[in-house]
Amino acid sequence: MSSLPLALRDSSTMLRRNLLHARRYPSLTLNLLLTPIMLLLLFVYLFGDVMSAGIGGTGADRAQYIAYIVPGILLMTIGGTVVGTAVSVSTDMAEGIIARFRTMNIHRGSVIIGHVIGSVLQS
Repeated sequence: MSSLPLALRDSSTMLRRNLLHARRYPSLTLNLLLTPIMLLLLFVYLFGDVMSAGIGGTGADRAQYIAYIVPGILLMTIGGTVVGTAVSVSTDMAEGIIARFRTMNIHRGSVIIGHVIGSVLQS
């Protein structure tokens, strides 16, 4: 068997493991979903009138401000997801599961590939 099908099989196994962790701890998914919504509500409805005044002068409306702030909130969400993936890989390394995986015949990149694809699906 070639190296690519083995790598795909191992990565899908690690993806399944990561998705089972996400199902076991639904608060992580809720945190991932609620953080950008809360930030958007906070910056649009609580601080929106004050902060939108600096965008287009006196005639700035709420739609211009939302178009201005949404990319920043999306980038913050992506950054939080990347940090969450890094913390989960670090936790796996600290708990010793990576040392156990190294004794097995699995593809080296399958652990990180499984974590990254799982985080993308969770997002």
